Amino acid sequence: ADSDVKKKRKVAEIYRALNSDPIDVAALRRMAISEGGLLTDEIRCKVWPKLLSVNTDDLPPLPGKELREDNKDYQQVLLDVRRSLRRFPPGMPDDQREGLQEELIDIILYVLKRNPQLHYYQGYHDIVITFLLVVGDRLATALVEKLSTHHLRDFMDPTMDNTKHILNYLMLIIDQVNPEVHDFMKSAEVGTIFALSWLITWFGHVLSDFRHVVRLYDFFLACHPLMPIYFAAVIVLHRKQEVLDCECDMASVHHLLSQIPQDLPYESLISEAGDLFVQFPPSKLTKEAAQAAQAEETAASTFKDFELASVQQRPDTVLRQRFRERLRREERLRGEERTKSVLTKPRTNRFVKLAVMGLTVALGAAALAVVKSALEWAPKFELQIFP
Repeated sequence: ADSDVKKKRKVAEIYRALNSDPIDVAALRRMAISEGGLLTDEIRCKVWPKLLSVNTDDLPPLPGKELREDNKDYQQVLLDVRRSLRRFPPGMPDDQREGLQEELIDIILYVLKRNPQLHYYQGYHDIVITFLLVVGDRLATALVEKLSTHHLRDFMDPTMDNTKHILNYLMLIIDQVNPEVHDFMKSAEVGTIFALSWLITWFGHVLSDFRHVVRLYDFFLACHPLMPIYFAAVIVLHRKQEVLDCECDMASVHHLLSQIPQDLPYESLISEAGDLFVQFPPSKLTKEAAQAAQAEETAASTFKDFELASVQQRPDTVLRQRFRERLRREERLRGEERTKSVLTKPRTNRFVKLAVMGLTVALGAAALAVVKSALEWAPKFELQIFP
């Protein structure tokens, strides 16, 4: 009963924000971030366009089949869409699914045709599917085009340089919160390639429950474009004990982390991602991320090493245990020095939570700061995330 009352109250707040003049976008962002997100697809159809500044009174015409002629991306898009069966609701009639797949192809080709500076990547269709299923083809076309030229812009460059740069934030965030996990992953030389599909599909490719996918889309659309990498970090940190108990080699740690659990506590992780964004905003991590981009241990440079290591024998368990003991000794010795750091790194196994934040409701100072940063970023749509 309490849950129903909260939902009804939230729905009323969302419609109050939608009906205000001007529309209260900041309130809509808070609603999208807070527990439960936007609640229903009907509400998402109304709020997602506002979060992306898309005018629903001036939508583009439906894409036509002529886009498929002489299109360099058509064959790859066709292959990816054919492999996307599991992204559609179970039990959907074949003819309905096939119709949606045709619409999916047309939307992707339309966006690429209108924006020749964008380059298709495998996984892009996972994002487009989510919008198509929630808002339908015509509105999805407009939303995906805006998203592609802004939030996803760096993934659609001719090279993966900017994507690798964003991935570098993952280890920096983990290091700020739990140096032991960070150092263990560095010693395992696992890199960040395990999180690539998470990032470039906004977790749409790796989560099997569509409700969880759209809940994350509510969150990401309301926040700074780098929020998905903060969410990736809290997933790793949530599994910190599994990581530390793993064999300290590239293949083992990569295998563990790439198998994302389906029963994650999404609301508390969303709250924690918001906390981390406030404590360690991108502006404080940018310099270190740029330095990491120049280092040899980037995702791209370690991927071939990972393939090689995956067929090699695991380290001896005794050596691994000795390594863990040495790590703990070194961490104790460095503890005093680390406490003097400007960015304090918590030494416990728990997140440092802002006192004003609830565990599952991101409506406190952290959410307000996240919203503020999103609003500051949103008008500057012509700026690239990483110029």
